[in-house]
Amino acid sequence: MDIRDLWAEALAGVLARPVRSALTTLGTVLGITTLVITLGVAATAGNQIVGRFDELTATAITVEVPAGPGGPLVGWDSPAEVRRLRGVTSVSALAQTEESSNLRVTANDLVDPTRVTGQTLAVVAGDPELPRAARGRMVEGRFFDAGHVRRGDRVVVLGDQAARMLGVTRLTGAPAVFIEDRAYTVIGVLGGLGREQVLSTAVIVPPTTGVGLGLRNVTRVLVNTSLGAADLIARQAPVALSPNHHDELQVISPPTPKRARDGVQDDVNGLFLILGLVSLVVGAVGIANVTLVTVMERVSEIGLRRSLGAARRHIAAQFLLESTLIGMTGGVIGAGAGLVSVVAVSAAQRWTPVLDARLALAAPVAGALVGLLAGLYPALRAARMEPADALR
Repeated sequence: MDIRDLWAEALAGVLARPVRSALTTLGTVLGITTLVITLGVAATAGNQIVGRFDELTATAITVEVPAGPGGPLVGWDSPAEVRRLRGVTSVSALAQTEESSNLRVTANDLVDPTRVTGQTLAVVAGDPELPRAARGRMVEGRFFDAGHVRRGDRVVVLGDQAARMLGVTRLTGAPAVFIEDRAYTVIGVLGGLGREQVLSTAVIVPPTTGVGLGLRNVTRVLVNTSLGAADLIARQAPVALSPNHHDELQVISPPTPKRARDGVQDDVNGLFLILGLVSLVVGAVGIANVTLVTVMERVSEIGLRRSLGAARRHIAAQFLLESTLIGMTGGVIGAGAGLVSVVAVSAAQRWTPVLDARLALAAPVAGALVGLLAGLYPALRAARMEPADALR
C-alpha cells in the first residue's frame, strides 16, 4: 500500500464518524491543555514571585562567629571592613552569650508587691549601627553613639517589648534599669525591627559597657546589601571580617531569585503534573476503546482488504495511523488552548506571561505518541484477523 493511500484511508476512517472522533480527541485535548497550562502558569508564577521577591529577605545576611581558641575571630572594628565592600548598605556587630540571655533586669529599686518590676531578659552588646542594620527605628529617645562607646558610659537601649515588660513608658527623668545590681540609664527604646526580632525583648548595651557583663567577643554580624548583591557579599564578608579565619565563620545568606523561581515551578509542577498525566491516561484509554470498537465494526472491511492482497502490516499501519492522527489533533488543539489559557491568566493577573516555544512544539508530538500507544493493541488485533473469518 502506497504511503499516500495509507494516509488517505486513515483520514477517511477518522472523518467517517466525526462526532465520535471529536469526543475521542477531547480526552487528549484535556490532557495536553492541562500539561501546557501547568508548565506555563508555573513558569509565569515563578517569574512573578521573583519579581516581587521580598527585598528584606533577599538582602539580609547574617554571619555567625564561633568562639576562637586563641582569641576573638572578629573584632568590634571589623564591620568597618565589610562596610567598604561595594553593595553593602549597613553592617553591625552583636555580642550575646548564653549567660547574658537570662539576666535579671529590674526597672527600679523600689519593691512594689502589687507590680512585677523584675524580668529575666537577654542583654546584648551592639555597636551604634545596630538600629540601621536591624532595620529598626527609635520609638523613644536615641541610640548610643561612638562617644558613649568610647567613654564606656553605663547606658542602655531597651527593645520596645522589653520596655513594656519593665514598665518603662517614658524617658523623662532619666529612668534606670538594674542589671546585676548595677544601674544603667535608659536613653532610648528601639522598635519596628525588620530583622533580629529577638532585640525587641532585649536590653542593648555599648560594647565597652558589655565587657563587665561578659560580652567581650562578637558573636554575630548583621549585613544588609543592595538588591542582587547578597550572593557576592556572602562570599566576601567572611574574608573581610576575619582574613585568617574566614573559613570558620558561618554565613547565612538568602536564597537566590533563581532558586526561588525554580522552587515555585517545582511546587506547582508537582501539584498539577499528576492531574495532566491522569487526563492523558484517560484520553489514551478513550482512544484505545474507540479504536477497538472501530475495529470490531469494520471487520468486514478488514476481511475485504485482506482478501484483495493487503498484508497484516498494512491493516496494522492503517489503524495505528488513525489513532495517531486523533492523538496529534488533540495535541495541537490542547497546545493552542493551553497557551491561550496561560496568556489569559497572565492578563487577568497583570503578569508577564512566560511561554516556552519548545512546549508548543512538543505538545503535538506528545499527543501523537499517546495516540500511537493507545492504538497499538487494537491495530494488532485487527492485523491478526484471518480474511475468511472476517468475511464470514
